[in-house]
Amino acid sequence: MTYLENFEFFGNVSKAQDFIHAIKPGNFLFSLVISYTETCEIPGITFAGADKDSIKFTPPADAEYLYYGNCKTIDKIPMTPDGKPTPAILTKTALESSSIPHIVINSGSKISPQLPFINTGLSYGRNILVESAMSDSQVSQAVNYGRIVGRNLASMTDCLIIGESIPGGTTTALAILRGLGFKAKVSSSIPNNPVELKNAIVNSALERLTSDDPYNIMAEVGDPMIPFVTGMLSAASEITKVMLAGGTQMTAVLAFASKIGFNEKNTAIGTTSYISNDDSANFKSLVSEIADIPAIAVNPGLENSQFSGLRAFSQGFAKEGVGAGGSIIASMIKSGNNSTNFLALAEKEYHRLFTLL
Repeated sequence: MTYLENFEFFGNVSKAQDFIHAIKPGNFLFSLVISYTETCEIPGITFAGADKDSIKFTPPADAEYLYYGNCKTIDKIPMTPDGKPTPAILTKTALESSSIPHIVINSGSKISPQLPFINTGLSYGRNILVESAMSDSQVSQAVNYGRIVGRNLASMTDCLIIGESIPGGTTTALAILRGLGFKAKVSSSIPNNPVELKNAIVNSALERLTSDDPYNIMAEVGDPMIPFVTGMLSAASEITKVMLAGGTQMTAVLAFASKIGFNEKNTAIGTTSYISNDDSANFKSLVSEIADIPAIAVNPGLENSQFSGLRAFSQGFAKEGVGAGGSIIASMIKSGNNSTNFLALAEKEYHRLFTLL
C-alpha cells in the first residue's frame, strides 16, 4: 500500500493532486502557533487538559513535548482527564520520522513555553460568552504580525505547514464561521460533541454583533490564533505553498482569509480522517463553501493500534490538534511511509512515553 491510499481528497480534487506533486520534491517547515481563549474555561467545553487549572498549560506543554520529548511547564504531557494523550504524539512522530524542522510561535498563550520561540506579544482572548474576545486594534495587530512572520517563514521553505494548539478553539471557530455567514457545524475533542453548549455560547456571543465587518466580528467572537494564522497564510501563500494543518479551527482561518485575501493557488488544508468523517461536523462541505482549495484527509490507521490511548483518536477523542493531520500528510509525502509504517512509529513513541511515566 502506498501512502496515497491513506489519503482522501475533497474540495478541489485536481488541485489536491497538483499540490502534492508540487511539494513532494521540496523542503517542508512546520510551524506551531500556540494561543489561548478564556472561552475554554467554561465547564464542559474542552478536554484539552486534565482539569480546568491545567488547561492553560496545554499549549506550551505541547510545544515543549515536540522539542524535548517531555514537558517543562508541567510534569507530564497534556492528557484528557482519563489519561488519553495529546495529538502532539502524532505530530512529533510525523516530524521526526521525516526530519521536518519546526518552529513555535506564541500568539496569545497565557503561559510561555520553556524553549526558543517567536514571541508576538499578543494578548490571550477573552471569554466570548461574557465579553469581546479582543479589541479591533488587537485583531489588526494580530493579522499584521502574522503577515510579518508568514512572509519570513515562507521564504525559508517550499511548503509551510501551520498547526495550532488552543484549548476551546473549536467554539470560537464556530462563532467566527457563523459570524462570517457560513453554516458551520464543528468538531470537538470528545466523542459526545457538546453541540448544544457550543451553540448556546455562540448564539449568545453573536447577539453582540453590530457590524458585518470581518475585523469587528473577529474582535467580538474570535480568538488571537485565528487572525494571526490568517495573516501568516495571507503573506506566505504569495510566496510558497501553505498547508493549514487542522480541522475546525483552520476552516475558521480559511473563512477569515477569504474576507481579507490570500492566494488560493498555493493553499491546501490537511487534517485527519477523524475530522472529515465526523458526523457532528460538516468539514468537507464547509471547505468547499469557503474557498476553491484542495483538502486532504489522512487515515493514520490508529484503529489498528495495540494501545487504547492511540485507538482513542480513531474513536473520536481529540481527532486532530497540534497540526497532527497536516504533519502526517507532509511526513508521508516526504518519507514515502504509509499508515502501517506510521502506526509502528507512533506506537514506539507511545511506548516510550508511557514507560517513562
